[in-house]
Amino acid sequence: MYNVALALLPATAFGVYRFGLYALAIVAVSVAFALLSEYVFQKLAGQKVTVSDGSALVTGLLLGLNLPPTVPLWIPALGSIFAVIFVKQFFGGIGQNFMNPALGARCFLLISFTGIMSDYAVDGISGATPLAALAEGQQVNLAQLFIGFTGGCIGEISTLAILIGGIYLLLKKIITWEIPVCYLVSFAIFELIFGKGSGITFVLAQLCSGGLMLGAFFMATDYVTSPITKKGKIVYGILLGVLTGVLRTFGALPEGVSYAIIISNLLVPLIEKVTMPTAFGYENGALEGKKGFSFAAYKSAFTLCGITLVAGLALGGIYQLTKGPIEKAELAAQAEAYAAVCPGAESFDVDETLEAAIASLTAEDGTVADGQFGGIVYESAYAALDGSGNRTGCVVNVTSKEGFGGDITISLGFDEEGTITGMEFLTINETAGLGMRAEEESFRSQFVGDNVEAFELTKDAASSDDQIQALSGATITSNAVTNAVNAALYLVNSAAQ
Repeated sequence: MYNVALALLPATAFGVYRFGLYALAIVAVSVAFALLSEYVFQKLAGQKVTVSDGSALVTGLLLGLNLPPTVPLWIPALGSIFAVIFVKQFFGGIGQNFMNPALGARCFLLISFTGIMSDYAVDGISGATPLAALAEGQQVNLAQLFIGFTGGCIGEISTLAILIGGIYLLLKKIITWEIPVCYLVSFAIFELIFGKGSGITFVLAQLCSGGLMLGAFFMATDYVTSPITKKGKIVYGILLGVLTGVLRTFGALPEGVSYAIIISNLLVPLIEKVTMPTAFGYENGALEGKKGFSFAAYKSAFTLCGITLVAGLALGGIYQLTKGPIEKAELAAQAEAYAAVCPGAESFDVDETLEAAIASLTAEDGTVADGQFGGIVYESAYAALDGSGNRTGCVVNVTSKEGFGGDITISLGFDEEGTITGMEFLTINETAGLGMRAEEESFRSQFVGDNVEAFELTKDAASSDDQIQALSGATITSNAVTNAVNAALYLVNSAAQ
């Protein structure tokens, strides 16, 4: 274990050099609480104290290196307590845990404190991670990625430093080549075929981004949670590469290493069973009992299929029963949103002028305004009427097809001067703690009360009425919402001409 800690020193040193002494404090707190948690738990449980074996040291070190350089110090403390006590000691201690403790804690922190765990901004250093840039279709500098002059978690940014530690572990025969090589190669092939970029440059950027290298050499190779057979390690590595590719390419988050490794950890017993070599003196399968079909052997499978079929039919029936009420609830929610975005309006009616403008701005292929606002769909537009039937403004419902988690539909209210009077979300399925913060008043209020031609997204504080400060860690969502609002403004201004 101490060799693993030694191999992590280059990545640790570069992370501290890059992000400053506060990064060192995060790692130190993580290590200290990991050691303290193991010592206190074993003392209270009357067990032999095993702090000196180095496993808690490595757990704390790995967790600290997997944290952003801006997290408050209680985050590594809480994470280390969870890793050592809940993931490791509650399952019997070293050698008994079914998943990597550091990654288990990281996922716990990601789910529980998404906003904190997704903030990579450091004074003088861009908060944008390479994976976020790649997800937005931006170009990245491969040389800077390889060396580590980019944003990200403390220990994941320098591919060079991680490779130095990984090669050390290989030379010391602490790990073998099968898992890291099969992991990286299978991931590269997956991204080459299914990735949202093109060419070898995109694949190399993906390999050097996020926690892939750190995961491949230091966490996927964990003795306890990885296979012991050579074939098993190869299968395990390929599985990791494919899962990481699926999660990165099609998942709701740009990173997928932590979840891919944990899922694969759970499948290790099955991989071992399938790849275990035949014992000397036995025919293949002799230890498993008689060959041939046995209903008893497949009883559980048949039962599971039956339950699945019944559940599917039941869900289908429930959907048909609830379809009508759901549609009524959606209409009621829309009416409530219209009233919220157009204060003072008593009723809403079809606005023929706006509908005609929608028709003229939308091409036959569905493109709106020559694509200048990205993937936009004008859903509907209504005139807002007061109690006397006089027009007081309008409501425009617009959808951006470019949200991080899917379509984002917004209802916007305008007065007769073209000033935005209100903004409500009708549909949004972004990442909790990140993109979903677009619903918060602090973000929505930036659009309300302004009469501008178009809004401009900025990562810094807004300095004028036409600037919108993007949500930290959710640039794609911020951009989609801003484009939708700008498309609505364009529609209203076009109809007024």
